[in-house]
Amino acid sequence: MAVGTPFHERTAALCRSYDWRQWSGYLTVSSYDDYVQPEYAAIRNSAALIDISPLYKYRVAGREAEAVVNHVVTQDMSRLVPGQISYTPWCDADGAVRQEGTVFRLADDEFVVCAAEPAFDWFRSNGAGFDATVEDRSTEIAALSLQGPHSRAILDDLTDGAVSDLPFFQQTQVQVEGVPVAVSRTGFTGDLGYELWIPADQAIVVWDALLAAGDKWQITPCGLVAMDVSRVEAGFILIGVDYISSEAAHLPDERYDPYEIGLGWAVKLDKGNFIGRKALEAIKARGPARRVVGLELEWQPLEELFLASDLMPELPMNVCRESVPVYSTEGKQVGRVTSRVWSKLLKKYLAIATIDAAHAEVGSTVEMEVTVHHHRRRAPAKVAKLPFFSPERMRG
Repeated sequence: MAVGTPFHERTAALCRSYDWRQWSGYLTVSSYDDYVQPEYAAIRNSAALIDISPLYKYRVAGREAEAVVNHVVTQDMSRLVPGQISYTPWCDADGAVRQEGTVFRLADDEFVVCAAEPAFDWFRSNGAGFDATVEDRSTEIAALSLQGPHSRAILDDLTDGAVSDLPFFQQTQVQVEGVPVAVSRTGFTGDLGYELWIPADQAIVVWDALLAAGDKWQITPCGLVAMDVSRVEAGFILIGVDYISSEAAHLPDERYDPYEIGLGWAVKLDKGNFIGRKALEAIKARGPARRVVGLELEWQPLEELFLASDLMPELPMNVCRESVPVYSTEGKQVGRVTSRVWSKLLKKYLAIATIDAAHAEVGSTVEMEVTVHHHRRRAPAKVAKLPFFSPERMRG
């Protein structure tokens, strides 16, 4: 049975839609009101406060903590200095991705691994024999994501400017109403934003302080539906949707390697041995057979398909995760769309898809299946460079 997060006392009172979903055994808000647009608008125009407490958090500490994490993930942890963060996948011995997440280096001998799905047993079992411990701190740490162009101003007001110069993918320690809070320049929206890591028993204090400080900046509690729209605009892949963890895969084509999902840049083959290294060397040498790409549907042909049935185009205002086929212009199925949405910001129909490498070059034309009055049709789409949206403020 799902339970509330450390912020449930506040989120439950605000969730007028009663639209909840389960995430890792927790109740989390899908949308606070029936209409999601104000929450999405807050992400892109003011500031959105999102409860991300169900994320898993694992502490790796000890003399050989770096060696443990380096043995599991594909990125090179020796390149991180304390306070720095890395985004990285970790793989099976055959190079299939189990998951991707963020690794925080807190000290020379201490790391925190943050993941969307359970990974404790994998890190602990592969850390056996090293002089280090792996601890599950998931229930001890509550987490909030503060995203949007006014997020920096809100935190500056709340912390006397302690985060004003915090670089992208770095972390610092602050005090919020006397509560020790770790603030990282990270997020899942592709916008300026921060994530706050808070002692669970003091979570409500920080929530209240953020809403009070953000009132003049139009801060808005935001659910997962609006965040999902923003992550597609940012071209961010989602486990269980845009790729399948090797732990959950039932068929060979459900197993993805980092090069297929666009994370080849995060595989450091020169760092020494790690899980999957030999297989990944071979995969890189031959090149991926398929790739996760962005698609932009062409408006006029899509409109014509619907007008032929005297209908206006049906556009997904929230992210649709129902898989639909992708075809070559010759009519052969070459992949599938896994996430699609109408971007209100960009005024474009966007999709994330897995397609054969031969059709995955930016600018290539493919066709996505659409349903018009119960009939299957095909609408032209262009392979687009990801991200679809990347404002300078995200990193600046």
